[in-house]
Amino acid sequence: MSSAFGVAVVLRGSSIPALVVGGGDVATRKAVALLDGGASVRVRAPIVNPTLLQRAASDEHLFIEQRPYDQSAIGDAMLVVAAADDRAVNARIGTDARGAHRLVVVADDPDAGNCVMPAIHRSGDLLVAVSSGGVPGASARVRDELARRLDHRYASAIRDLARLRQRLLHNDDPSAWHSAARALLADDFCESVETGSFSERLAAWR
Repeated sequence: MSSAFGVAVVLRGSSIPALVVGGGDVATRKAVALLDGGASVRVRAPIVNPTLLQRAASDEHLFIEQRPYDQSAIGDAMLVVAAADDRAVNARIGTDARGAHRLVVVADDPDAGNCVMPAIHRSGDLLVAVSSGGVPGASARVRDELARRLDHRYASAIRDLARLRQRLLHNDDPSAWHSAARALLADDFCESVETGSFSERLAAWR
């Protein structure tokens, strides 16, 4: 985006009502990503991908509205995703959502929105987001390459670090946590996770 600046925010999905306009493949991917992140999602489109219809039957956080878009569809949505198979409709959604002071992603024209949905890799509590200036194919390629490295070993390390932090802070000993963090999260943290030596280091703080 031409006026983008480098701020990344991870939204707590359970508190986010989202609207996805469109029922095709792109809209389906966006809706599923939001659902997997914990958001409550409304999908508005005359025709909706069967994948979403099937999921709606068993997912209480997904609501399907099979009718055309109009401005009233925005409702209480905090995040709006314009992913219709019609550029004119998406442009109108972008205008309507910005006018309502909502976050809006315009799938086929990132500059028409005020935020983007990056390619996401999750491994346990580790989340990595990749954005490539409106080139989603590039984001996905980079994410997939990172995913090969940031596997279950990192998920385990982050989980164990979180438990150690919670225990030390629960014991009202923040200085112990700060010392542990300096030792365990040194410059060779990634190397220690990938070689398996991290668990040995962690054991010294248990």
